Amino acid sequence: MTGAAEPIVRDTTRFSGWRIMALATITLGLTGPGQTIGVSVFIDHFADTLDLSKNAISAGYAIGTLCGSLTLPTVGRLVDRYGVRRAMTTIGVLFALGLTYMSGVQGLVTLTIGFFFIRMLGQGSLSLASTVAISRWFDRRRGLALGIAMTISSALMALVPVALSFVIDEVGWRQAWLVAAGTIALVVVPVSWFGIIDRPSAVGQFPDGEPPTDHTDDVEEWGVERSEAVRTRAFWILALATALASMLVTALNFHQIALLGESGFTETEAAIMFLPQVLGSSVGSPGMGLALDRMGTRYAPAVTLVMLSGSLLLAGWVASTVGVVLYAVWLGLQSGMVRTLGAALLPTWFGTRHLGSIQGTMSFIGVLASAAGPIAFSLTESATDSFRSTATLWAVAPLLAMVFALSKRPITT
Repeated sequence: MTGAAEPIVRDTTRFSGWRIMALATITLGLTGPGQTIGVSVFIDHFADTLDLSKNAISAGYAIGTLCGSLTLPTVGRLVDRYGVRRAMTTIGVLFALGLTYMSGVQGLVTLTIGFFFIRMLGQGSLSLASTVAISRWFDRRRGLALGIAMTISSALMALVPVALSFVIDEVGWRQAWLVAAGTIALVVVPVSWFGIIDRPSAVGQFPDGEPPTDHTDDVEEWGVERSEAVRTRAFWILALATALASMLVTALNFHQIALLGESGFTETEAAIMFLPQVLGSSVGSPGMGLALDRMGTRYAPAVTLVMLSGSLLLAGWVASTVGVVLYAVWLGLQSGMVRTLGAALLPTWFGTRHLGSIQGTMSFIGVLASAAGPIAFSLTESATDSFRSTATLWAVAPLLAMVFALSKRPITT
């Protein structure tokens, strides 16, 4: 961060990190209106009211998402410069305004602009700032803290489309965007301004609540710059693992109805399979966090890549109810693991001083990959005439990436 260092005032009160984690978990969950899971409940209403095809809406969504991702490296740099508290508050205000804008869209151009705002501010910027807020308060327990946060925020996010669907049924889709905007303004903004503390030293505390000893350094003050981080093998090992997961899991979810339809499942049965994914994710996120804290980071990216390959193979194999439930739980488990992996390894390998800037670049890569996933699956399906065969073919990609991840020690254990 820039500017004069804040004086350290000794604070004998209880460690604030767990409270910061709880507040940041709430803000993570409330990115839902800007996530695909939240936007999905509005698609039919956009098509009917604005007289747009779903292909046109999808194109606008992809353009808005990609353009929004271009801003994330800059957002991360601003988080480092001005602090999480001010950045998150500003993002909250702008996100509320973006959601308000969505209530008045009139056509494809205004809709695409709206997608740009809510994807940049909700799915991108608010998620980034919330993750950085947690990471700066923990070191040895960072994996556990992030694992818990990812699990609970995923559960909160899963409630967002349910709540939005209810509001749409009661008062209409345009008013639902206004309700979402009001929720962000009344929850995220005050939580950010009054509850978030930029870093432990601002109140005389230390990461994990434990002061450094003669044998440890002040971990809060350590960190490499983004330009140095992106020149390391470790950065690209993690980027490859998280980008492939983002790309291929998005593709599997996007085409899930058609994919499972080839195995004889109805549309309703295929849609229900999103629920076991939540169960798997609730185990995978904290499980990966505990593993990182206790066993180190050396083999973690490779493990998630093997899990991802297994998800794709299961997707191409399932033909029974038991098989499809196993696939859904496995996919959720892998998704939960990789969410915690990406959030935890960046501060572990590169420190927290410039974490926002580095996280912003990693988020940009992930969003680009997620946009490419459904397209890659569609093109492969056109060539093979089967989504089951498509999933099986793409299972090779994570295994090749695993070889790269294991070919050389990244940075640490």
